[in-house]
Amino acid sequence: MVNEEAERVRALVDAAAGPIVVLDDERRVVASNVGLLPGRRVGDVADDALVLFVGALPVLSAYEELRAGFTAAVSHELRTPLARLLVLLESTTLPGADVEDLVEQARQEIQLARELIDDVLFLGELETGREVVSLGRTVALPILQEVGRANEERALHAEVSLDVGGDPTIELPLRPRMLRVVAENLVQNAIRYSGPGSTCSVSLGEEDGSLVLAVRDDGVGVRERELPRLFERFYRADHARTSRGTGLGLAIVKHVVNAAGGTVDAFSSPGNGLQIVCRFPA
Repeated sequence: MVNEEAERVRALVDAAAGPIVVLDDERRVVASNVGLLPGRRVGDVADDALVLFVGALPVLSAYEELRAGFTAAVSHELRTPLARLLVLLESTTLPGADVEDLVEQARQEIQLARELIDDVLFLGELETGREVVSLGRTVALPILQEVGRANEERALHAEVSLDVGGDPTIELPLRPRMLRVVAENLVQNAIRYSGPGSTCSVSLGEEDGSLVLAVRDDGVGVRERELPRLFERFYRADHARTSRGTGLGLAIVKHVVNAAGGTVDAFSSPGNGLQIVCRFPA
């Protein structure tokens, strides 16, 4: 997580329009988009001379910079369902309006906003350590099958076939609730984006000394250049920008898997579906 935050800070600083030097709580230089004084470099504790140099620049802590960016992103994402909700409610007053249908659409927009808020709060709990991710080990297949059954109607509506299978003896280093969160987000992501007529397969096995939970679909796939960004908060691939997802599902998956000592990767090419592979130590 520390490395990820450092990368986000560097990206924000590099993209800034003006000169910025970011210090942490111990006055250590985290990132800079301007040349520092001779002999100083990123990672050094700011001495008096460097503090005077920095004093003329806008200085934010890494936490404040990240918080500001995240708050702006959340605000932007919430505006969309709220704007659509306002249009729908105003439409109910038009002559000949199908009020029942408009109210149903409004209900869906409210549900989307609620899901977004829930995901934001949950991700915040994860990042502040208030949710225990790894607590013992859980026999995984029954929970994966339960998630599959819970999403059968959603898959049917999206015209996606859903298949769940794997080794019934495998235990993953996640407590049941966290395993369910990972599985639900991966399955729902595949159902939402793979496209009508596709198949979503959830598998559980062992490979090269690691325990592997994989969700694969044979749908539209994702461009290679988009793969590294799939786990970013609110990021959506080009073909998914009109979707009704919150944009936080895969970010939550990555955080949970990494916190449990595992890794998560995405593999795809256009027209060949998407594979999300989670690996845990055996």
